[in-house]
Amino acid sequence: MRVNVYGSELSAAVAAAALSSVGHQVVWCPHPDFPWHSLESAEWLIREPGLKEQIDTGCRSGLLTIAETPAHGEVDIHWLALAPDQRDAAEAYVADVPATQSTPLVVINNSTFPVGHTERFEALLGHAGQVAVALPDMLEEGRAWETFTRPSRWLLGSEDTQATHQVRELLRAFNRRQDVFQLMPRRAAELTKLAIIGMLATRISYMNELAGLADSLDVDVEHVRLGMGADSRIGFEYLYPGCGFGGPSFSRDLMRLADVQHASGRESLLLEHVLDINEQKKETLFRKFWNHFHGQLFERRVAIWGAAFKPGTTRIDQAPVLTLLDALLAQGVNVNVHDPEALPALRALYGDHPRVTFCDDDFYAACDGADALMLVTEWKCYWNPNWRQLSERMATPLILDGRNIFDPDYVAARGLIYRGIGRRADPTGA
Repeated sequence: MRVNVYGSELSAAVAAAALSSVGHQVVWCPHPDFPWHSLESAEWLIREPGLKEQIDTGCRSGLLTIAETPAHGEVDIHWLALAPDQRDAAEAYVADVPATQSTPLVVINNSTFPVGHTERFEALLGHAGQVAVALPDMLEEGRAWETFTRPSRWLLGSEDTQATHQVRELLRAFNRRQDVFQLMPRRAAELTKLAIIGMLATRISYMNELAGLADSLDVDVEHVRLGMGADSRIGFEYLYPGCGFGGPSFSRDLMRLADVQHASGRESLLLEHVLDINEQKKETLFRKFWNHFHGQLFERRVAIWGAAFKPGTTRIDQAPVLTLLDALLAQGVNVNVHDPEALPALRALYGDHPRVTFCDDDFYAACDGADALMLVTEWKCYWNPNWRQLSERMATPLILDGRNIFDPDYVAARGLIYRGIGRRADPTGA
């Protein structure tokens, strides 16, 4: 098929590369705010496993062309993958389609716009046989290529039989193991995407609330998590307490859901509480640090392991480390930060700050003279540290585990002080 992809989001880059890799003729036009000459050197694109290589392969094959301006003309599919604040650009793009297209086509809305916006696109087309469908972005950053090419599900919002067949054919190469399409009306697909994000965020925040309660009751929250997850009605997914979630898509989609509820006149106290809990949890390691030293923090030194909002990405958008850093620096704390991938993004924000030191290579070096080690992002390289080396390097062997990846009793047995999210070492040693 002849496919035009429009947008500079991760979903646009993956769609352009993946569709061309299976034989479709693809023209990808990034949004003018983020043209290809800036995108191709972006850390998030370079670090996304395999993506840049797939784009280069597509270009060499001639099946993928990267254009500076939208390439309207006779095509089969227009794939829109734009940021939520680029609705005007999306509408202008769709409004130009009828003038250059006389044959049937499908506009795929892969963007997260307000519920009902896919119908707005179809109204702008205004021609019989030119249909808009919703195919919400379900990619997971850090494994975007895998989630596109080996999807567990597609939410397809379509009320047109021919358009549904066209989308199925477009993605047939990625749908061979089983039928992963969940077909529903367009508005239902748009709302379902937001509802999924809201539910996941609610589970995380609820576990974080329980972790705080467990702390106050001197209960290890791990027992609670295992007991809850063993209940078949609940399961274990997204039941891990931590120091808050972030990320460009997750946070943005939550705010979009809040906007949808506000626009409908149905305010959600639950969602507001979920968002409040998350912002509070981003400060939880700081509060534990404060309590341990009774507020005497000036000129102390902290090592932070992990800055990215999750392992496998370079991004720090709404990441807990930002809130944590601001709180520490406001108290005159010196901070050493290590992250395998996200330091360039963090340098762009804090590179000139005299109290921030970036440790590029050796994450143990970040702990030299530290009064505490704060684990913020659970990169695999941090899971099994040399505890003896840490104890020797640190001024105070205080481990603040923001992701509960360490065994409290094991750490304590090595002579260090452990504090997690609702977890601590058993003082009896049992």
